[in-house]
This record gives sequence, structure tokens and C-alpha cells, in this order.
Amino acid sequence: MATPTPQELAENALLSTLRENDRDRLVPHMLIFDLKAGDVLQRASDPVTETWFPCGSALASFIVSTSTSNDAVEVALIGREGAVGGIVSNGSLPSFSTATVRNAGKFLRIKTSALEHAKIDSLHLRHWFSRYSDCLLAQVFQTAACNAKHTITQRSAKWLIAAFRRTGSREFDMTQEQLAELLGVGRTFVTRTVSKLRAQGYIETRRGVFVVLNERGLADLSCRCTFAIENHFDTVMHGIYPAD
Repeated sequence: MATPTPQELAENALLSTLRENDRDRLVPHMLIFDLKAGDVLQRASDPVTETWFPCGSALASFIVSTSTSNDAVEVALIGREGAVGGIVSNGSLPSFSTATVRNAGKFLRIKTSALEHAKIDSLHLRHWFSRYSDCLLAQVFQTAACNAKHTITQRSAKWLIAAFRRTGSREFDMTQEQLAELLGVGRTFVTRTVSKLRAQGYIETRRGVFVVLNERGLADLSCRCTFAIENHFDTVMHGIYPAD
């Protein structure tokens, strides 16, 4: 493991748009990891001691379990526009959710204590991560509203569009069972929805893989929640969220 090069740092938009002196504060404390889908970045109730930055096509998910069953629901999807872990916290705090790797790829890791020290030295760095925290909270709010009001078809299309925008790839490692878990619905509902999307030419599926064929069509079919999140990112942190 080694510290990231400028080219590797540029694969995460949250880091690449920092001032050079702020990047210099962070880089010596960073390490590069190649992680696979399903790897756990943090577990619910464990102390948050690390901050992870997805790079390139890597994706991570925040997952929250219900108190009445073993079901889990995704509340936020994080790609190269963001970070997972201790972002604005001061000191060691327990994690409320579990964060896992959704799409395999490269992640940069820094100890949260080192990030906190860097923010003490730089007001701009502190404000930058506070702005990102606002955008992440907006995504959680929008997801809560989406889960309450929109159909499984709309939410499935929204998720596929969000993954497409963040990874820049038409293919994602994903089973229908995993998509059902992310949406918090039964497998049969997702099977029906996926069959419809496939029949209409929006997607293809192979064993454990989704392929986006018609992103414009999916965007029209989706509930538009992803675009509300994009607009908020663009207002608060222009240039961070991956462009269409």
C-alpha cells in the first residue's frame, strides 16, 4: 500500500477540487485499497475511525437495518463525488449505519483523527466537508421521501440512473435479490419490475450483472429524485457531482 499520486487523487471529485495546500495536508495520511463488492467499510454501532473516498467507478452504500427484522434498506449511494465515514464528527462516535462496497474499485482511506487534525489547521477544509455533509443529508432526506411515495419501478430506474452517473459504466455487479434488499421490497416485486424494464429495452441482465441500454428512457421512467439530489449538489458544491 502506498500514498496516492495526484492522478489517483483526481479520481475522487471531493478531493480533486480541494486547494493544493489542503490536499497536501491529507495525502501523507492516505492509503490506497482495491476493494470488492460486499466489503464492509464500517459497521453500525462501531466507532467511526476511518474515512473512505471512492475513486473512479467505485461505489459504496449506507445500509440501515430495521428494528423489527433482519431486513436492510439502502439510504444513500456514494460514488466518486463523496466520502464515507467520519466527515464532520469531532472525536470517536458510533456509526448509525453500516457502509459496504456496492461496486468494486479503488478507495482512498484516511484515519478520521488525521482528517480532524487537518480541518483544525484549515478553515476552508472544514467548510468544504461541512458542505458535503449537507449534500449527503439532502440525499438521505430525498431517499426517505422517495421510499414513501414512489413506485418500485420508479425507484429501480432511479437507482440504475444514479449508479450509471456515478460509475460512468453501463454495467453493474448486482443481483435481483440485492436490488430488492436495497429498495426494501420483496424479491417477487423486483423480478416483475426487472422483467418489464428488460422487455421495454431499458436494460439487460446477466447472472449477477445489470446492463443499462437506454439511460434516457430510464431517466424518463424514474421518479426524478436523483436529479433533485444532483441539483442540490450543483448549488452547494458546483462541479462535484458527476456530469451526465
